[in-house]
Amino acid sequence: MKLSARDAPRYFARPEGHRTGLLIYGPDAMRVALRRQEVIAALLGPGAEEEMRLSRMSAADLRKDPAALIDAIKAQGFFPGQRVAFVEEAGDSAADAIIAALADWREGDAQIVVSAGSLNAGSKLRKAFESHANAYAVGIYDDPPNRAEIEAILSGAGLREVPTAAMADLMALARAVDPGDFRQTVGKLALYKLGDASPLTAQDIAACAPASTEADLDEILDIVAEGRSAEIGPVMRRLRAQGTQPVGLCIGATRHFRALYAAASDPGGAAQGIARMRPPVFGPRRDRMLRQAQGWGTARLEQALTILTDTDLHLRSAGQRAPDMALVERALIRLAMLAASR
Repeated sequence: MKLSARDAPRYFARPEGHRTGLLIYGPDAMRVALRRQEVIAALLGPGAEEEMRLSRMSAADLRKDPAALIDAIKAQGFFPGQRVAFVEEAGDSAADAIIAALADWREGDAQIVVSAGSLNAGSKLRKAFESHANAYAVGIYDDPPNRAEIEAILSGAGLREVPTAAMADLMALARAVDPGDFRQTVGKLALYKLGDASPLTAQDIAACAPASTEADLDEILDIVAEGRSAEIGPVMRRLRAQGTQPVGLCIGATRHFRALYAAASDPGGAAQGIARMRPPVFGPRRDRMLRQAQGWGTARLEQALTILTDTDLHLRSAGQRAPDMALVERALIRLAMLAASR
C-alpha cells in the first residue's frame, strides 16, 4: 500500500507493529536515513541493538545470500518484544530476495524495513510494497518539514515552551538547512536550554543555528553599514593578516548590501523583507540588519551597490595598478561615509 506524504509523519512516529514491512525511498539519502531511524526507534524502543531485536543487512549482502532476509525475519531471540529486519540501500537488484521474504512472512515474524534511493513508478521493489495488502511504501522528497513535524522533533528533544515567534524562526531555519543539520540544531537547543524553563527565544536559536558562510565578514560589514569609518582600518589589518582575499571581501559586502536592498524594497516593508531572507537570520543579527535596511533606504543602497560593482570590475581588470586590498578598503570607507551622511 502507498503511504501518503500527509500521513507518513504520523505513521513514522507511531508505526504499526503488526505490519509485514515498510519501504522508504527517495533521492536524498539523509532524509531517508532519518526517517528509517525514526520508525525503527519507534517500533523497537530502547535497547533493541543490545537485545538483538534488530538485524541489519545491506542489499549487497542480500544479493550474495538471498535467503538471509528470510532467516532474519524467522529468527527468534532470547528477549521479548518487536523485532525488525532492516535492509539498507536496496534496489531492484535485491528485489527478488525481498519479495520472497514478504511472501514468506507470517504473524510473529520480524517486520521488514527497507531503505532505498530513487525508485521510479515501474520499480519492481516499489511495486511489491505498494501492491502488498499488509506493507507500506512511502517516498521521501525534498519538501521541508511542516509545522507538525517540527513540533514532533521539538517534543522529542524535550523543548515544549516554544512561542509563536520562535516557531516561525524554526520553520524558516528548517526550510533553509538540511534535515540532519536542523535536527542537530534542535539537539543543541535542547542542551542549551537544559535546566532553563523559560520559553525559547530568537536569541537562543541564533546561538545554536549553523553559522553563516559570511560570519567572518559580519564585523566589518556592520561597521561599514553603520557608518563607523574610523573603525575600518584596524579591522581591515586583522582581516588581511588572516588571509582574507580582496575579491572575497568585495563579494561578501555586495551580498550584504543586496540583502539590505531586498529588505528595504520589499512591498511588505523591511521587516517582511528580512523575514524572507535565505538563509534566515535570527535574534540580534536580524534586528541589526533591519535597522540597517531601514536607515539606508533603497536610494542609498542603490548607490552602495554601484560603488561595490565598480570596485569588483576594477579588481577583475587586468589594467588596474592599485593594490587590490586598498581598492576594497577605499570602497568600504566611501560606503561608511555615505551611511554617516544620512
